[in-house]
Amino acid sequence: MNLAFTVTQKELFEILLNIAPVRPVFIWGAPGIGKSALVQKFADEVGMECVSLLGSQLAPEDIIGIPRISGETSEFLPPKMIAKKEPYVLFLDELNACSQEVQKAFYSLIHEHRIGEYHLPEGSVVIGAGNRSQDGAIVKTMSSALVNRMFHLQLVADTAQWLDWAYENALHPWVTDYISQRPDHLFSEPPKSEEPYSTPRSWHMLSDALKEYHAGEEGHEISQELLRVLAYGSVSPQHAGMFVAYSRTLDDKNILNAIIKGNARWPADPKDRDILYFLAQSFRARLMMELPQNKEKLNKDTQFFTHRAKAMIKELSSINYELAQLVVSAEGDEVLPDWFMMEIVRDLPRLVNNRKE
Repeated sequence: MNLAFTVTQKELFEILLNIAPVRPVFIWGAPGIGKSALVQKFADEVGMECVSLLGSQLAPEDIIGIPRISGETSEFLPPKMIAKKEPYVLFLDELNACSQEVQKAFYSLIHEHRIGEYHLPEGSVVIGAGNRSQDGAIVKTMSSALVNRMFHLQLVADTAQWLDWAYENALHPWVTDYISQRPDHLFSEPPKSEEPYSTPRSWHMLSDALKEYHAGEEGHEISQELLRVLAYGSVSPQHAGMFVAYSRTLDDKNILNAIIKGNARWPADPKDRDILYFLAQSFRARLMMELPQNKEKLNKDTQFFTHRAKAMIKELSSINYELAQLVVSAEGDEVLPDWFMMEIVRDLPRLVNNRKE
């Protein structure tokens, strides 16, 4: 399912606080984007226990329980993990990975907070979550009856909010610093092939690995070979390569700022090509972030930055023409402002014309 509107982590949390107590909510989102963590945070915030059920591992009897003879009739005994006495948050993770039979078992639980004769304690909250079909995860079509019983939201990763969380939870400084420079690398769409890819969860995993090796701490150096193993085993190959290149700039973390100010030059040694690639891509990300769409909004600082940016692109083209083209190229919806591109066409026509061929 693709909804017309998406929500960030903070927006979702606010909606859960207001909607979830009165209506069951279903959260759509790619694997590793933070759905489970947000539901746990919501449960902590409202002071209730969070009970998680993994839909892909459930059978119908895990929901409705097993029958027991009581006198001349029978009754179903609900599972202990569901039959609580105090109100709680019931999190149905991977709900759309359930079989149709399990989905049917959830109908009354989701709509009426009831399983047979057992009713969830007053004040309990039911939240479901699942991946989208394009994510390459195990998903099944949700019945229209089940879809119609829930309020639907689609979660997307927000870099600024994730960084706030990452600083608060003391993720490894290499990871937070890298993502602050390359916010577009926090999340990548799941690949069709079986390989790691970048999500908030996978960057957290890389942070944990770096901490275990005490990387970056005084007296604890980590080899480039080991760093490649950790990075390529956690995030997408392209981002892993850029992260390894970033690690080589740690001795001079302000090199890009120095180049922008005119106090340093692009690294031109062939052995530093990976560093040059990282700096060029970081420079493009800086252009996307700092250049206003409307030229009239330029201030003194951005006017200087614009002047230096054109000079830097010209210098970069003399070292590596392809990287200079990548800086000004359009990538999907990420396009540099029209007024800046017009100035590039005027000052560096060959660079742009060749890109269009």
